Amino acid sequence: MNSLLKLRKPLSFSLTTLSLHRFSSTLNYAFQNKKEGTGFIHPTAIVHPNAVIGQGVSIGPFCTIGSSAKLGNGCQLHPSSHIFGNTELGNHCILMTGAVVGDDLPGHTVIGCNNIIGHHAVVGIKCQDMKYKSGDECFLDVGNNNEIREFTSIHRSSKSSDITVIGDNNLIMGSCHIAHDCKIGNNNIFANNTLLAGHVIVEVSQDVPKYMMVSGERAELRGLNLEGLRRRGFLVTEIKCLRTAYRKIFMPSDTNSMGFDERLAEVAHDEDLGCVPAVSSMLQSIRDSFTENRRGICKFRQWSSS
Repeated sequence: MNSLLKLRKPLSFSLTTLSLHRFSSTLNYAFQNKKEGTGFIHPTAIVHPNAVIGQGVSIGPFCTIGSSAKLGNGCQLHPSSHIFGNTELGNHCILMTGAVVGDDLPGHTVIGCNNIIGHHAVVGIKCQDMKYKSGDECFLDVGNNNEIREFTSIHRSSKSSDITVIGDNNLIMGSCHIAHDCKIGNNNIFANNTLLAGHVIVEVSQDVPKYMMVSGERAELRGLNLEGLRRRGFLVTEIKCLRTAYRKIFMPSDTNSMGFDERLAEVAHDEDLGCVPAVSSMLQSIRDSFTENRRGICKFRQWSSS
């Protein structure tokens, strides 16, 4: 018996190694074909004949594509990712391993272009609202260029008259939850384990001037977005000028010496600051926020408008 076990172990190990090698080779072949624009569907994937598959789509092992699914060009489905229900993916979306998009419910899930759905994320499924009635239509609309990380859940609306909305260019980190009927705008970052209950609207009540950051339940200015400026390629001299202008406008040493408009004018006519395009752009964005029918800007926590 011991001799037999000794013989079986290397055989089993060899078969496992061979299977992994073939699995890896198949995926490499699929992704290479994707680059060449020919697409690839792994033989173990279940793709309903009524599904609409764009050009250059790669579908990995053990994936499922439902009958009402539409996949744009260049989409990539990693192993064991699934698309159900009336679901539309724009061009060049990526579903990581275990991701689930859509649900076999009335209504639809629409995902824009260039979105990444992370490992085991669940997007566009039934809401957790007890008031939801079986058979009611429910909707989710996701924009473009979003990264939705691992184990995140995003639910459809709870009723046909509403919709869950995610905008563009958002980073939604791991294990976040966005519930039914939420409205998320553009360029937001949700840290790990951020939880939004139903009907939450993420926005600010007043404008945020160019190059600035806000925080708080009622958003207040918290300084320049220095890291964002660096990532966008702003020069050190430009950033220094923006910081000086910010301090002159929002952090004056004597708040009683000049009013807000006077401080804006002082910066605009400053010999060193007024000629810097980035500073001029920031000043213009502030002025634009006070034009007719606009909401003004978020207040600085130590700023007095007198």
